[in-house]
Amino acid sequence: MEWALFSQSGVEFLLRWGHFLGGVSWIGILWYLNFSQGPFMNDVDATVKTAVNAKLAPRTLWYFRWGAMLTFLTGWAIIGMRMSTPGGAELLYTSWGVTILTGALFGSVMWFNVWFVIWPRQKKIIAAAQGGPAVENAPAVARRAFLASRTNTLLSIPLLFLMAAASHLVIAVNPACVGLWFLILIAVVALIEINALVATNGATTKPIEKVKGVVHMGILLTVVLYVLLEVLL
Repeated sequence: MEWALFSQSGVEFLLRWGHFLGGVSWIGILWYLNFSQGPFMNDVDATVKTAVNAKLAPRTLWYFRWGAMLTFLTGWAIIGMRMSTPGGAELLYTSWGVTILTGALFGSVMWFNVWFVIWPRQKKIIAAAQGGPAVENAPAVARRAFLASRTNTLLSIPLLFLMAAASHLVIAVNPACVGLWFLILIAVVALIEINALVATNGATTKPIEKVKGVVHMGILLTVVLYVLLEVLL
C-alpha cells in the first residue's frame, strides 16, 4: 500500500500546508495590527499603550515573525523543489513561474521588513514598556516600524493575488519578455522598499498613512501589475 504523503508530491503538499499555516498567521496578524490594533492605540491613553506593548505585543509579534519565517522558508522550498526537477528551469517562462516568483519577491521583501526593520524596533519598544531602558528617539523608531508595516500591508494585497493566480489564472507568457518583466518588477519593488526604509513624512507616505489609503494603494498596485503582466508578456 502506497501512502500519498510518502512521495515527492506528498512532501510538496506538506510544504504547501506549512506555507498556508504560516501565511494565515503572518498576514492575519499583519492585517490585525494595521486595521485594528493600530487605530485602537491612537485612541487610548499612555497607560493602555504601555500595557499593550508590555503584555499583548510580545505574544502577537512572536506569532507574527515566526509565521513570516515559516511562510518564507516553505515558499522557497516549494519553488526549489519545482525548479530542481528535470526541465524545472523552464517553469520560469510559464504563467506559474512568472506569477509565483513575482509573489515570492514581494513575500521576501515583506519577510525582510518583519525580521530586520519591524521586529528590532518593536523589541526596543516592548523592552521599554516592560521596565527596560527608554528608547532613544522613540518617535522615529516607532515611525520606521509603522511605515515598514504599512508597506507590508500594501504588498500583501498583490501578493495574495499573485499566489492565487499561479494556480488559478493562466497568463500567456512570451519567454523573450520575462527578463524585462523582472527588471521592471525589481525597480518597482525597490522604490516601494526605499520609501519604507527612508521616507518619514511627505507625499510618498501619505497614500499609505491611513488604513483606507493603504488598501486602495494595494488594490491599485495589483491592477497595475496585472495590466503590465498582460501587456508585457
